Amino acid sequence: MSRAAVPGLPSRYPIGAQLPALYADDDFAQRFTSGLDTVLAPVFATLDNLPAYLDPRLAPTDFLAWLASWVGADDDPRWPVERRREAVGRAVELHRWRGTRRGLVEALRLALGAHAEVRDGGAARWSSTPDGDLPPEPSGDPVVLVWPDPTRGDTRLDAHRVREIVRAMCPVHTVCRVEILPGPPADEGR
Repeated sequence: MSRAAVPGLPSRYPIGAQLPALYADDDFAQRFTSGLDTVLAPVFATLDNLPAYLDPRLAPTDFLAWLASWVGADDDPRWPVERRREAVGRAVELHRWRGTRRGLVEALRLALGAHAEVRDGGAARWSSTPDGDLPPEPSGDPVVLVWPDPTRGDTRLDAHRVREIVRAMCPVHTVCRVEILPGPPADEGR
């Protein structure tokens, strides 16, 4: 992640031009400061473009891993660059949805390019009168159905990685079963 190795990068702020008039015609002073310009040019270029470094859509590719560490995003150098940029750009949003059905589905889509559906037998009920009936017992643990996106060309999913993401995104008190399917569930339109 070094910006110093840019050959011939000119300085936008040459030091020699900013010296008092006394040194404007001094050959030694101009040569000396031009050497400093060579050293400082990458620093000035980086500082001038700092907002671009902090925007995951514009940041240099080798800078994405560092940005991902700032926001706690998943970042895998094997992913396509556009998916890495999207994961970093949406990290805060995903943290907001952590522990929810939406957050789990989005995390699996971003990290693996997979589709997912969460089937949860939980229930909730409210009543405007005291001592109302309790909701029925849940029908079982939540089930996370995951299948690859056929448009991506990859028909296999890393089962270990899927379970790792589900474990990280599910609420701590919940046990989620994971089923990896070859394609969408038959009753997807329900």
